Amino acid sequence: MNEEKFKFRSRMRALTDSSVTALSILATVLVVAPLVAIFVYLVYKGASSLNLDFFTQIPKPVGEAGGGMANAIWGSALLLALASIIGVPVGIGGGIFLAEYGRGTKLANAVRFTADVLNGVPSIVMGVAVYALIVKPHIPFLPFTGHFSGFSGGVALGIMMIPTVCRTTEEMLLMVPHAVREAALGLGVPNWRSVLSITVKTASPGIITGCMLAFARVAGETAPLIFTALGNSFWSSNLNQPIAALPLQIYVYALSPYDDWHRLAWAGALVLIVLIVLAVSLVRYVTSRGVLKGAS
Repeated sequence: MNEEKFKFRSRMRALTDSSVTALSILATVLVVAPLVAIFVYLVYKGASSLNLDFFTQIPKPVGEAGGGMANAIWGSALLLALASIIGVPVGIGGGIFLAEYGRGTKLANAVRFTADVLNGVPSIVMGVAVYALIVKPHIPFLPFTGHFSGFSGGVALGIMMIPTVCRTTEEMLLMVPHAVREAALGLGVPNWRSVLSITVKTASPGIITGCMLAFARVAGETAPLIFTALGNSFWSSNLNQPIAALPLQIYVYALSPYDDWHRLAWAGALVLIVLIVLAVSLVRYVTSRGVLKGAS
């Protein structure tokens, strides 16, 4: 009798294990399938419009076939570079403060709560806020105020990067064993030097991961740029003037009634998604090395 009961329980455990495994696989398929379908459709619609002109020419006037999005790709590179210059140092600095200097303080709790709230704020709200703070008011001694500009677009994207980088940095630093800090302090290393040279270096793969995720998030944002960078149909490297960006150009072309512009919009969307996939793949490469290898 006991043997039959044991066999029955074994069969039930095996059945439960197989059922849960099947449900997990099904959930994975349901998550991945839409992403694969979107990417395949993008390749189908956009690959035919990708050529050398797309990467080397600016948009043609209405009614003329051809042209490209070289100015938008260049503008996106400038905006993302400016956003990274603003968002990465501030975010990492905030994360270091939360993990190393502000533990348990009211200020740290307020900063942490603010970062969590900003992570959930819609991107269009960021654009409206930067519009109200930089684009609309004209301040005589600040030449980048009072008009649309690439600078204001970079500020909006940079602010969006800060909370992700900050919280990721904090979590990665908290994963560093406290013994590492004690060993450095025991050798007479100043606390600031210990933080920068040992703690941050140990957690650097995870910090880099957070920076890449923040970069990938803002790379495809359109709404903040409508209120800040505005867009430009010509070559422009002046961050004090309206500047083109790939998401903006895709948005304009997608709303147009011209089939040729629709094809270019699909091609631009494909290029944008490939760039984001490359960034995420780079994140996977970094994490595959071990987030805290130096701490093990």
